[in-house]
Amino acid sequence: MKLELLSNEANKLWTRMSGESTTEGLHIELDLYKKLLNFFQVGDYYYFIFNLKNLAFDLVSPQVETVLGYGPSEFNVPHFMDILHPEDRPWFLAFENKASEFLTQLPVDKLMKYKVRYDFRFKKKNGEYVRILHQVAVVQHDENGGLIRTLGVHTDITHLKQEGKPVLSLIGMEGEPSYLNIDVKNNFSQSKELFTAREKEVLMLLIEGKLSKEISDILNISKYTVDSHRKNMLHKNNLNNTSELVVKAIKQGWV
Repeated sequence: MKLELLSNEANKLWTRMSGESTTEGLHIELDLYKKLLNFFQVGDYYYFIFNLKNLAFDLVSPQVETVLGYGPSEFNVPHFMDILHPEDRPWFLAFENKASEFLTQLPVDKLMKYKVRYDFRFKKKNGEYVRILHQVAVVQHDENGGLIRTLGVHTDITHLKQEGKPVLSLIGMEGEPSYLNIDVKNNFSQSKELFTAREKEVLMLLIEGKLSKEISDILNISKYTVDSHRKNMLHKNNLNNTSELVVKAIKQGWV
C-alpha cells in the first residue's frame, strides 16, 4: 500500500472518530498512571498521547529513542506511517477501522474500559525492522462519546514474535468481555474466556517476567496457589512450560 493512500485513509478514519476538543476535566497525569497499569511491557517500550482532533501526538516519551532510534521530535504521524512495514499497512488500516467500529458502538461510560491491541513491524533508524506490540486506550472523550485523546504504548516484541500475521484483539478491563484474534471481515463475537480472572492476573505478571514468589506477594496468595494457576493454564492449552504460555499469549492476543 502506498504511503500517501495510507495516510489519507487513516486521517479520514481518525477524523470521523474525533470529538470536541477540550481540556476541561482532563487530569492527564492521573489518567496516564491508571491506564499504564493496564498495559504490560514485555520488552523495551515507549508511550505517547495521540490527539484525534489535531491528528498529532501531544506527547511522545523519550524511550522511543531506545526502541527505534528516533528522537521524540522526529516521531510524528507522517513518520509513523512512513516507517510502518509496507506489508503491514493494509492490516493497520483494517485494524483501525475495526477498532473504530467497535468503539463507536460502545456506551459512553464504557469507552475507557477497553484497550485496542495488535502488532505490526516498524523500521528502526538503522534500517532494521522490529515487531511492535501496539496497545491503545482512550484517556479523554466528549459527552457524546467522540474520542479526543488516546494513550498508546509500543513495546518491542521481536524476541517473542518474529513471524506470522498481525493479530487484533480488544481487551476488556474492569470486568468487560474481551474479543480476541478478531476476524476483521466479520462482526464481533464475544470470545470464550480461556482463563479465570485470577489466572489472567497471574498470566499478566508472568508476561512481565515475575517469578511465582513475586506473584504470590503481589496478589497476596500463596506460592502454591500461583503454581496451581500456572499448571492449570498450561493444561488448558496443552503446553509444556511457562515460556510457551507467554509466547502463545502474545501471538494470540490473549491479554
